[in-house]
Amino acid sequence: MNIETINQTTLPLGQRWGPVSVRGGKTRFQLWAPAEAAVGLELDGADISMQRSEDGWHIVDVDANIGARYQFVLADGTAVGDPASRLQLDNLDGPSLIVDPDSYCWRHSEWSGRPWEETVVYEIHIGALTTEGTFRSAMAMLPLLADLGITAVEIMPLAHFPGTRGWGYDGVLQFAPHNAYGSPDDLKAFIDAAHGHGLMVFLDVVYNHFGPEGNYLGRYAPGFFRKDAPTPWGAAIAYEKPEVRSYFVENVLYWLQEFRLDGLRFDAIDQIEDGSDVHILEQIAVEVRKRVSDRHVHLITENPANGTDLMEEIAGRRHYKADWNDDFHHAVHVAVTGEATGCYEPFKDDTWDQIRRVMAYGYLRPGKGIFSDNPPPTEALPPTAFIHFLQNHDQVGNRALGDRLHLGINRQLYRALTEILLLSPQIPMLFMGDEHLSLRPFHFFSDYNGEIAKAIRENRPKEAENFGGIPSGRSAADIPDPNSMSTFLSSKINWNQAASQGAMAWAEFIRKLLALRKESIIPLLETAQGYAGKIIEAPDQCLFIDWKLGDKILQLRANLSDADVTLTTGLGDFVYPAATLRDEFLRAHVVELYLK
Repeated sequence: MNIETINQTTLPLGQRWGPVSVRGGKTRFQLWAPAEAAVGLELDGADISMQRSEDGWHIVDVDANIGARYQFVLADGTAVGDPASRLQLDNLDGPSLIVDPDSYCWRHSEWSGRPWEETVVYEIHIGALTTEGTFRSAMAMLPLLADLGITAVEIMPLAHFPGTRGWGYDGVLQFAPHNAYGSPDDLKAFIDAAHGHGLMVFLDVVYNHFGPEGNYLGRYAPGFFRKDAPTPWGAAIAYEKPEVRSYFVENVLYWLQEFRLDGLRFDAIDQIEDGSDVHILEQIAVEVRKRVSDRHVHLITENPANGTDLMEEIAGRRHYKADWNDDFHHAVHVAVTGEATGCYEPFKDDTWDQIRRVMAYGYLRPGKGIFSDNPPPTEALPPTAFIHFLQNHDQVGNRALGDRLHLGINRQLYRALTEILLLSPQIPMLFMGDEHLSLRPFHFFSDYNGEIAKAIRENRPKEAENFGGIPSGRSAADIPDPNSMSTFLSSKINWNQAASQGAMAWAEFIRKLLALRKESIIPLLETAQGYAGKIIEAPDQCLFIDWKLGDKILQLRANLSDADVTLTTGLGDFVYPAATLRDEFLRAHVVELYLK
């Protein structure tokens, strides 16, 4: 059997991972299992021999029907699912299913996406967004989000993970949308519907480790993982191997092409080590640009190491559009809550100055490059290279009680923070429920048993200490058990609450802010360049920031103190709030916006 060679920097001409149709109407089944002398295919109860190549691939071409069940059988008789399964019959240990990639009929095939500058992100967990917790039920929320002014929905990871509920960052089968949420066609219907409402859809992907349960790759392909560089969550991935590279590059293209997603968010990329001549993250960006060139596609990172090289503009393009900027969240959180332990401790000194710097320049501290020894300084990046947020799944879900920021601080102060978030030139992100001031917590939840469940449960107090600690009068015993069904159910959004008078008033406030952003700020962002931000001297607990955006200067003046302060001179035309007359004072807990 002719099996083409893969080098370290390019994809093979044909698909290597997962079932694929070949000539003669047959289906090719393929598994990279170099540690196995022989691998069999069990297809709808029939046992079929596979041919082994010198490079460890086991391949067979056979007749197979859509919906057929299949597993690979190792030499000792152990049956394992396909690591590139498109859908599981039941759980991780069960059979994989043959899926027709062309069965869904797209209604909005003309969709070409939206420019990055228009992005306003709304992060969701499919299982917790609605009572039903499915792709189909989530579709009902799309008109509400579009009407609000949201332009992009970001979905927490979907790769099939252990059990039926979880955050998804312990995924094992990277190509298989978790069947607890519905079928692949259901996911396509959700994305299609979003496009019909003018919404982009981004997906979180986790390429730094695999989950601790249900992963058999290390058994038959031990070279898939590195033994010398564990991540905090498990064995690191050996990206130096061409078979491993092809798995993940194919996975990226699978999500973007077959599901027509508008972008991907890459989780914790500081834990992706690659000693190849071309870093895997660079190769991914190049392949995406080459293979998906007919529409807007946006690649986003979460990079705690604050590296800037992935977002550096080269020949008029950036490999990755933006990074989740924890520095903004952490500095703001310390300033308004007083919590200054764990991950917040580095932000406890000169907090307001840190907020000013992060808003004007980007990261607070120089970062470590991914593939460059000389990454550009943070201020060289445009403001749109940073995604800002007041909370997200991590910042809420890792707290002891999963409580949201607006429940712990003065409402007028939270209102001002929201104005700052949505009226600054950085890309804003809301967490599901933020638009109606949800009273529901969002907990860390999972579906494990035995020792893993025990370890997760015992680790929650440590995580809580890192995210604000355990509230006064409470103890570690009050932290909900992540593996309890009640913990998951209590994290679901209560949409009945969104219909209350106060919730609707807040949603209208968000709607007006996003309408103003669309009218007055987004048109300036296309020409935004680096070195845009400038800190204007301001009293304590005030943020006076100017950004040069093309030939205009956007001027934010925010007073988060309890006293009125004198405004600086040299302000442009008054933009926000429209009902306020400009005077020489900036009132307490008030945000104003000018354009010069």
